[in-house]
Amino acid sequence: MDIPPELDPRRPIVEVMARIGRETQLTLDERERHFRITDAVIVVISVLLIILAVVNIYYVRVLYKDLDRIVGNMESMVTRLKRVDHDMSAVADHVDVFEQKLRNMGPLTAHVTAVTGRLPEMRKDMTAMARGMNLINQDMGLLLQAVSTITPNMVQMTGNIARMRVDVGRIADPMGTFNPILP
Repeated sequence: MDIPPELDPRRPIVEVMARIGRETQLTLDERERHFRITDAVIVVISVLLIILAVVNIYYVRVLYKDLDRIVGNMESMVTRLKRVDHDMSAVADHVDVFEQKLRNMGPLTAHVTAVTGRLPEMRKDMTAMARGMNLINQDMGLLLQAVSTITPNMVQMTGNIARMRVDVGRIADPMGTFNPILP
């Protein structure tokens, strides 16, 4: 009992199963192709991520070195700022001393102004004194001439007085002998 293949009732089921098998195989092939594409994309993305990670690590290292240098510069700057602060304190002290000395300039200026105002009068007084000194000098010259004239006279008078003493001594000797006799 052979049934012709066209009339066999299992035939539609076998054909449907064959079609489902072919479709399943096509789906599996297509799926396999998509998996390969997805795997390739994953590999490419993984390689790109690894490259990006290496670049990021390089940049992090460069950034770390730069930040380390910045911190070093900041420490140096802090040290220098401390020195500048110390120097500024010294400058402020010098400015205070200078300011105190400038306060004394007011009275000093007033005194200099007063002296400057008196200088013409002092000049007049000095001129009058110079004239007076000239007169004194002239008088001293005259006095010198008078003393020059008096000096020989004094020498002569001294000689005369010496002679008089000798003469009085001569007179007194005989008188001394009479003294014990006279009451």
